[in-house]
Amino acid sequence: MNLAQLLDRLESEPGFRQHVTLWHTLEAQDARTVPVPPHVDPRLTQALWARGIENLYSHQGQAAQALADGHDVVVVTPTASGKTLCFNLPVLNECLRDPEARALYVFPTKALAQDQLQELHGLVDEMGVDIKTYTFDGDTPAAARRTIRSSGHVVVTNPDMLHQGILPHHTAWVKLFENLRYVVLDELHHYRGVFGSHLANVVRRLQRICRFYGSDPQFICCSATIANPVEHAEKLVGKSMKLVDDNGAPRGRKHIVFYNPPVVNAELGIRRSVIKEAVRLAKPVLETGSQVIVFGRSRMRVELLLTYLRYAMRQLKKPASKVRGYRGGYLPNERREIERGLRSGEVLAVASTNALELGIDIGQLDVCIMAGYAGTVASTWQQAGRAGRRRTESLAILVASSAPLDQYVIEHPEFFLESTPEAAIIDPDNLAILLSHIKCAAFELPFEEEERYGQTSSREMMEYLAEHGVVHNSGGKWHWVADTYPAEDVSLRSAVIENVVIIDTTRSHRVIGETDLFSAQLLLHDDAIYLHEGAQYHVDKLDWERKEAYVRSVSVNYYTDAQMKTDIHTLDTFVEEPVPAGRKGHGEIGLITKATMFKKIKLQTHENLGVGKIHLPELEHHTTSYWWMLDESLELQLRDEGLSLGDGLKGLAHLLGQVAPLYIMSDPADIRAIPMVRAPLTGTPAVFIYDTYPGGVGFARKLFDLHQLLLDAARELLRRCACPSGCPSCVGSALEAGDLAKNSAARLLRLATAAQVAQG
Repeated sequence: MNLAQLLDRLESEPGFRQHVTLWHTLEAQDARTVPVPPHVDPRLTQALWARGIENLYSHQGQAAQALADGHDVVVVTPTASGKTLCFNLPVLNECLRDPEARALYVFPTKALAQDQLQELHGLVDEMGVDIKTYTFDGDTPAAARRTIRSSGHVVVTNPDMLHQGILPHHTAWVKLFENLRYVVLDELHHYRGVFGSHLANVVRRLQRICRFYGSDPQFICCSATIANPVEHAEKLVGKSMKLVDDNGAPRGRKHIVFYNPPVVNAELGIRRSVIKEAVRLAKPVLETGSQVIVFGRSRMRVELLLTYLRYAMRQLKKPASKVRGYRGGYLPNERREIERGLRSGEVLAVASTNALELGIDIGQLDVCIMAGYAGTVASTWQQAGRAGRRRTESLAILVASSAPLDQYVIEHPEFFLESTPEAAIIDPDNLAILLSHIKCAAFELPFEEEERYGQTSSREMMEYLAEHGVVHNSGGKWHWVADTYPAEDVSLRSAVIENVVIIDTTRSHRVIGETDLFSAQLLLHDDAIYLHEGAQYHVDKLDWERKEAYVRSVSVNYYTDAQMKTDIHTLDTFVEEPVPAGRKGHGEIGLITKATMFKKIKLQTHENLGVGKIHLPELEHHTTSYWWMLDESLELQLRDEGLSLGDGLKGLAHLLGQVAPLYIMSDPADIRAIPMVRAPLTGTPAVFIYDTYPGGVGFARKLFDLHQLLLDAARELLRRCACPSGCPSCVGSALEAGDLAKNSAARLLRLATAAQVAQG
């Protein structure tokens, strides 16, 4: 059975079609091309011809011309549309024109950097010229680093290495910075939230060093489709950008299918397991021998998908080893091995987190199955684009979970098809992030007394740092005087600098992975079952002081799921405005989080087999939040109607926390919603939605602006849910939110609407 037969089978299967809310076909698209510009060196043109590229796609030609005209550009086209040539062409052309010219390529992951280097090497080898291209990352041998610093024409790296391994040591990179003509930032949409806010500051430091050495490089940014590519690129780079988005690449026929699993408990609103349905749909693909990628929303979900997919392979009498997992926490050599297996066809299926959303070459996949909505329109298109990358017919199926976010999207397919992809949000001037990078910048070069850093005057920051003894004013400049190396203490990707190392003690002490502190409380507490590449490990001890988790291999019929408790203990209001039925606000809150208990969940049936307590210290941090403070009079009004304010607030928090990621480009894990019958300081009932990163990165302010839109979306989701008293697809189960949650939340939303009409 090939893909065409599989599509016919799905279309004719009543049990499948009756649960399909969208079957959208994107027809094949022919290429639109332009000639290679005349300013391109003939040697490079010949190399392109030798590789079968006689003309450029329209967007490649436009990017080449814009760069030749001196613009900084941001290229925005879909997955597998040839964005790589948009930067390789001008960079190699400049290196051929001037042997002293240098370029810096920055990719969000080491895997993507290695992948793109192979493409670059291919063109250089085809030309037979001496253009030296190197990767510089944590895996680069010490012996090779001196050669790269002195003679690398193109240095390929990642933000972390640029931040910690290149900028602080710029005196060893004089040749690069004096002659830097181009800086490439690929996968720009990936740089959002805390990671993007950090990267914007790394770019500020890079430009500061370039100015010191007399260079002013052009920036070439590439991104998947987002709502604000120019604004986002300009925030990251601090320069005016020219947009190139006229995609001329060909496309194979693609089917986008939305599938809502059948309800198995109408009263509780529970649908058939999204994991098991994704595996069921993947099974006939595995049977055909076609390659499939199954995306999961979390590390835990990916490990469960991997376990069940391997079980399906054994049922099909096929080697289970042909199914692999891919996620953060795996060691780099494991991930490279999986990527090679996908390209060669040795790996038939992969269960992955969004780590494989990026443009790593994993060959030709026929089918993509998404076990749960990816969180954003942009990410969903990225994941769907991993199938059919080489112009062949492909299929992408979104399998919805019972979560409100999934149910809203699956029941509103027009939202997905008609919505502009979300805007990427960053806040480079977040005080905690800004101060961290100003310290790094001061270590790299002294600050002039009136020097500006980004949009901010550095004087106040320098005076603050001087008070703490890390800088000193001498000769009209602020000099770094502390013994510390500040870049080491700044993690670009996490709010928490430290990681917990996972050590397998089954036969010998062997490191098998790592995770951040917040995740460790949920995944690596004592007596947890940690899943890694489908294998089960019992956590014998989490040594919190040493940041080490000791695990041993086991074979049990369950996995563990931990729960976190969060309390708000301070409130500082930045802005507050009256809204129907209360007030909306934006400000800073203090959080105390603690993992409290875990459940043992049986594999396959997902039954609860028991609970256990978690004994770990609290974690405390400050962040920014949006809130809706409700009028105190509503409590009495609900009570008179036989409803419950407490249940209603829980239901509202569940609803709003799930629909909010629809309108900001965030992962659902980037924000969290909690209800409070008595909010701190004010004592009024409220729902808080806060950034999960210390200091916040702009999500809360955006939600403050979208207040009424969020309420409208929550009310519509509640209206369309057929459950009688609350379920995971709307306000949460009655066990969690209370028997009156649905009706009480609906009443609060109606009261807000009525107040809005009255005010209008």
